[in-house]
Amino acid sequence: MRKKLIRYVENQGRNSILEKGKTHYDTVKGNWNADYFGNPNPVTVELACGRGEYTTGLAAAYPDRNFVGVDVKGDRLWMGSMAAENAGLANTAFLRAQIHLLENFFAPQEVAEIWIVFPDPRPRQSDAKRRLTHTRYLTMYRNLLSANGIVHLKTDSRMLFDFTLEMLQTMPVKDLRHTQNLYASDLLSAHHGIQTHYERIFTGRGFDINYLQFKFDG
Repeated sequence: MRKKLIRYVENQGRNSILEKGKTHYDTVKGNWNADYFGNPNPVTVELACGRGEYTTGLAAAYPDRNFVGVDVKGDRLWMGSMAAENAGLANTAFLRAQIHLLENFFAPQEVAEIWIVFPDPRPRQSDAKRRLTHTRYLTMYRNLLSANGIVHLKTDSRMLFDFTLEMLQTMPVKDLRHTQNLYASDLLSAHHGIQTHYERIFTGRGFDINYLQFKFDG
């Protein structure tokens, strides 16, 4: 607990972390390029980013794009921010916020790409609406994404993967590609060789990794 408290205090002094009470937190919506990153590059968002492995990994691979990791856990964002700082990544930011409030921080069509990587699958049926690929979230993503914006999902949960495919049947989507075994698929290059902490654990235990990507149609 003491370590978390120390990290929370350190987060207050980190420019790469946006949280309540800090500059840009209340004004960044619609202004990520102009006011925060200071460039016109496309913005990619990693939801429930945890330690920010994808935020920092993609930022290193694509210096001509901007990346925002979103999570509610301040100690996790501290780790992502530290990794970005140590790697000298100026094209990263970390937003401490609830994902269902995402529209408070991004304007319509402000996001070019969304990554959902190993989210909590919420296995109880009573929690279905809290899954990050439920239609209530998909509708929000559709509003935030620019034309031809891409959504990616990686998960070890077959239940969540199948649930997502069911949800997508009710949405106007195109260019849907998916696999139940990413590491034996021709989609392997789509994940850029980046693995999260949990992915390394699950693959080490022999779990297959499910992956899909799609765009909204219109």
